[in-house]
Amino acid sequence: MKPLVFYCLIVLFSCTSCKLSEKENNAVTPILSQLEFSSFGAKITEENAMSSQQMFAKFENMHFGDTARVKFSATIKELCTKKGCWMKLPLGATAETMVRFKDYGFFIPLDAQGKDVIVAGKAFVKVTSVEELRHYAEDAGKSAAEIAKITSVKKEFSFEASGVLLKVK
Repeated sequence: MKPLVFYCLIVLFSCTSCKLSEKENNAVTPILSQLEFSSFGAKITEENAMSSQQMFAKFENMHFGDTARVKFSATIKELCTKKGCWMKLPLGATAETMVRFKDYGFFIPLDAQGKDVIVAGKAFVKVTSVEELRHYAEDAGKSAAEIAKITSVKKEFSFEASGVLLKVK
């Protein structure tokens, strides 16, 4: 008789322990969505990220010296082919932002071009020198002729990312 009671208790325990309550099931969902991203730098989430078009509108209203703490999503247009130490993200159809990583503290994979990202950090407007523009062109693997065509400074929408989520799926 004792083995039968023991067996019934095991079956009962198994059935009740495998069922997640609604609250527990909802707690698992964010963890599963985070598995769709590789994280670099500070830990960030995908919640409340602006679109690249919304980010462009924000940049358009900024002046030299202004900064804004923001999070937005985009698809990587171009990146440093030597280390993964910077990337360019499109802002709508006509503009882009140069993204560098806070304190040079992390890099993104060299095969990340064309992948979706969410970046969080500081947006600002700056003027980039000819020397710096040529350096970035060299990092991007541009030809000597293309680099020689860079002859004037450029007003840029810049971004210092403290954290990046790179979509893996």
